[in-house]
Amino acid sequence: MKEYIMCLDLGTTGVRCVIFDKAGQIVSMTKEKFTQIYPGPGMVEHDPEEIWQLQVQVCKTTLERSGISAGDIAALGITNQRETVVVWDKDTGKPVYNAIVWQDRRTAEMLKEADIQDASDAIRKKTGLLPDAYFSASKIEWILKNVPGARKGAEEGRLIAGTVDTWIIWKLTGGRCHLTDYTNASRTMLFDIEGLEWDDELLGIFDIPEKMLPEVKPSAGYFGTTEVSLFGAEIDITGVAGDQQSSLFGHGCFGEADIKNTYGTGCFLLMNTGKKRMDSKYGLLTTLTAGTVSGSPEYALEGSVYSAGVLVDWLCEGIGLFGSPDELERFAASVPDTNGVYIVPAFSGLGAPYWDSSARGIITGLTGGVKKNHIARAALEAIGLQSLDVLRTMEQDVGRCVSHLRTDGGVGVNDVLMQFQADVSGVPVTRAECQESTALGAAFLSGLGCGFWKDTKEIQELLKDGDTFTPQMSGEGVKVKREEWKKAVEKCS
Repeated sequence: MKEYIMCLDLGTTGVRCVIFDKAGQIVSMTKEKFTQIYPGPGMVEHDPEEIWQLQVQVCKTTLERSGISAGDIAALGITNQRETVVVWDKDTGKPVYNAIVWQDRRTAEMLKEADIQDASDAIRKKTGLLPDAYFSASKIEWILKNVPGARKGAEEGRLIAGTVDTWIIWKLTGGRCHLTDYTNASRTMLFDIEGLEWDDELLGIFDIPEKMLPEVKPSAGYFGTTEVSLFGAEIDITGVAGDQQSSLFGHGCFGEADIKNTYGTGCFLLMNTGKKRMDSKYGLLTTLTAGTVSGSPEYALEGSVYSAGVLVDWLCEGIGLFGSPDELERFAASVPDTNGVYIVPAFSGLGAPYWDSSARGIITGLTGGVKKNHIARAALEAIGLQSLDVLRTMEQDVGRCVSHLRTDGGVGVNDVLMQFQADVSGVPVTRAECQESTALGAAFLSGLGCGFWKDTKEIQELLKDGDTFTPQMSGEGVKVKREEWKKAVEKCS
């Protein structure tokens, strides 16, 4: 009897393999970081081949460590960094260029051109997105314009494209399956989120041949079978979702108005709006949730913060101010406040609700009395204050106050940050017991896709809460924090 689900989690800074049992518990997990490539200011790339090779390696390691064989795996789920795009030659299997990452801003000026701006209403109506370098369309366009022979190869049908899930599915299946799911397609700026199809008008705007793009399917269902040579037995791929929609699913946010925030490389706050598409008046995005039924879309409002965990990584690894995230937390916990310091980590511009691609990071309020303890605390507060901006904006859009926030993610294990988030938000913040909510969501989708779990009710019964943090800061304290934060944001634009 096949007793496990295996999840491939392809994040922004690394890959992992997680094996879950029938109770939704982690049996074994392995993770590895991959190279971050910065070819110029505002540019971020990954090597698709390195991602593929590391992903296979961590899968094999996880199976070996657990003593579980591929024949014991009921199905495989995939979750991935969204918007990051790969273009490759389907005959040779080789990428024609590095993957251009969601954080990359090289196409920001392209999107200011008149024809794109004139089409902004159509883009918003069809995709739920704003014209921004964040999304995949302009990244594909850039590759076709700037890589010698790419345009010709695309028009001849030799070059194909996709987000990281599509690249990995293609590799896992030996080039047999060129597929993606609703959630990843909805982040390309090329997909009609009501008609559930690639849109001819948008493809024309970005001059992208439709034959380059994958077939789009619901997030739970059959996406092909892995090559037997990879793991020693074939495994069906039956669940795929972009990381944030996968996290929403992994939290059990199946009902309307259910909300979660993931603290990873960036912060991503999503609210399930069910079958009702809700368009933001205040700079949030409308996106598809991880659907399980073909032709039946469900929606979410999303606010994306570009720089969260990346700020912690920069302080620890980039400039070596702290030896590790744990050390940063200890320094932050040793002081009651930031001594007037505010950090706006606009390394790749500002996301929701500002959408300012020209913004760059700053540190304000420096005086001779500022110590590294205050810098540590200011970094964590910056993550919480960015998330608060999105939370308050979302409340304006839906016309109701959030009463509870569910959280996960690598930076979400930080107690100082979680307490601060509860303080400034004024609501309880509950951390999921399973901090691998993104992987868990993909596992649940895969399990539903193969019949391992029968329905979302069964899944809901498996979920458990971790620690809950309750607000302790005074209303006046929160007001001052927000006012000073907004002044800092204004200075970086």
